[in-house]
Amino acid sequence: MNREEKARVIEALSEKLRGGSAVLVDYQGMDVARSTDLRRRSRESGVEFVVAKNTLARRAADEAGVEGLTEYLVGPTALAFSEDPVASAKLMAEFAGQVESFTLKGGLLEGTRVLSEADVLALSRLPGRDELLAQLLGAIRSPIAGLVTVLNAPLRNLAVVLGQVAEQKNAQQS
Repeated sequence: MNREEKARVIEALSEKLRGGSAVLVDYQGMDVARSTDLRRRSRESGVEFVVAKNTLARRAADEAGVEGLTEYLVGPTALAFSEDPVASAKLMAEFAGQVESFTLKGGLLEGTRVLSEADVLALSRLPGRDELLAQLLGAIRSPIAGLVTVLNAPLRNLAVVLGQVAEQKNAQQS
């Protein structure tokens, strides 16, 4: 790799590290089939899986102003970037559970907070962005649905009473 290519890689990585989230993994010992499967699943989940030299990743972290990440940049390291930090953590933790040689090292949350392996595992157990949005929508919808039910109750009760009165009059006329 020449200097220009290295500079482009450093700039791209530092841009991703500035405001994004990443999970760092040790991918050593993975065969081609597993690697292909991981890349396919990453694309499906919206996770960008990048293998970069540690020296370039260190320089990118320095440029991005991320401190504490360099201790995880030892040995074969790959970075999994995503807009949803839970998505990359879930995928990498799931893959680490399936492939013995694939291990979590640490991570970065929103470009500022360095995560340990335990933090990444805890993050992977959280519901994803879509699940959280659905829960929030349900929480917003629930009181509104209750209000509609309460407001409809007097009308429903009036209809029931009028129906019973009509039945009684029909029974008296018969």
